[in-house]
Amino acid sequence: MEDKEMIVNIYKKMYEGMIKKDEKILDEVLDDSFVLVHMTGMRQSKDAFIKAVMNGTLNYFSAEHEHMPIEISGDTAVLTGQSYVAAAVFGGGRSNWHLQQKCSLKKISGEWKITRSVASTY
Repeated sequence: MEDKEMIVNIYKKMYEGMIKKDEKILDEVLDDSFVLVHMTGMRQSKDAFIKAVMNGTLNYFSAEHEHMPIEISGDTAVLTGQSYVAAAVFGGGRSNWHLQQKCSLKKISGEWKITRSVASTY
């Protein structure tokens, strides 16, 4: 499997884990150094993000992936994922978002892991 295909699969798998509230999937695709930077500027570590998904602070219902351009440089990559997402976060009501996640990834022992994601709208 090509690197770009592997990276797209990791991005989609991250959303699968978020939607299904599957801690195992999220743990698998996110590097231990992972940090999520929310639109508000708030930062969450891997553990804090997974806990927020699992306890319902962050609820994701669906995602339609629209654009996923990738830039690879050696063992690092950036995927700018643009997805139409249905979510209810931080106690707000369910809404649809054009959510962009600029994901930084690194290849470790042949496996791509997401190390950082910066969320915004598009």
